[in-house]
Amino acid sequence: MARILIVEDEERIASFVAKGLRADGHTTAVAADGHVGLDRALSGDFDLVVLDIGLPGLDGFSVLEQLRAQGSRVPVIVLTARDSVGDTVSALEGGADDYMPKPFRFAELLARIRLRLRPAAGGAASRDDVLEHGGVRLDLRTRRAAVGDREVELSAREFALAEMFMTNPGQVLSREQLLDHVWGLDFDPGSNVVDVYVGYLRKKLGADSIATVRGMGYRFAR
Repeated sequence: MARILIVEDEERIASFVAKGLRADGHTTAVAADGHVGLDRALSGDFDLVVLDIGLPGLDGFSVLEQLRAQGSRVPVIVLTARDSVGDTVSALEGGADDYMPKPFRFAELLARIRLRLRPAAGGAASRDDVLEHGGVRLDLRTRRAAVGDREVELSAREFALAEMFMTNPGQVLSREQLLDHVWGLDFDPGSNVVDVYVGYLRKKLGADSIATVRGMGYRFAR
């Protein structure tokens, strides 16, 4: 998969993003200040950069400006607590490929990362764009789902949960893993939202699509 550099000085957020990306098969590295982040981004060792704006040493806008001034075209997704229109415009005009305000949901960040890593191409979805198991099909490019010949409507959160299951077919996934991946680090760990959404998916994908493994979590069973 891809090599991704996370330039983020908040250790909890950097660890959260790195953990999720490694679970998706990517290789990650973390830089906690702007100068180190710029050096590593310019090394040519990475396929994508997740860049915070409020960095010590050299802020994210300066990192982005110098990165582009030195000819690097590595995709950059800006991830920051600043969410004003002016900051968004500044980041995009400065050469960022995408912009996500904090707090964020990991599933959305992952979808945007996959989009930026995907070569531009028209036509039908490639094999890597489609997950298919047991008659359930997810098209990651169009965000459409089908069971057999029947298309089913999934909300963004339902789609992210189904994608997590189908990326790990047969593997038992704990509620904590699913909560982290789909709902993000700020969600109440005592919530039963995972169980509720598993119920929604069973109704749409089939009652036998997701098995409960008592005391452990859930697994995609089709």
